[in-house]
Amino acid sequence: MPSKSAHRDELQRIPGVGPSLAADLRLLGFPSIQSLRGADPVAMYERLSEMTGVHQDRCVLYVFRCAVYFASEPEHDADLLLWWSWKDDGAAYQPGRAGAC
Repeated sequence: MPSKSAHRDELQRIPGVGPSLAADLRLLGFPSIQSLRGADPVAMYERLSEMTGVHQDRCVLYVFRCAVYFASEPEHDADLLLWWSWKDDGAAYQPGRAGAC
């Protein structure tokens, strides 16, 4: 019997992304981890709210920031793979600057 992870959506490999957020990412036009490289998490968050007609919890933005970091950086700081490391009290993520949260 195949393991549970064998059936896991590629997007769910991103820390903090479960089935619901993976579906939201696909809705936004991001079918893969690679497609998130260089994306703008704030624009993604605002667009998701517009598309769904629902104000999204701020934690969704934090997960989007983490997802873009995960997709854009070849090596990851373990602390930055935690969505709460991407709260608004940190500096905005800048591609190519690992550790900028």
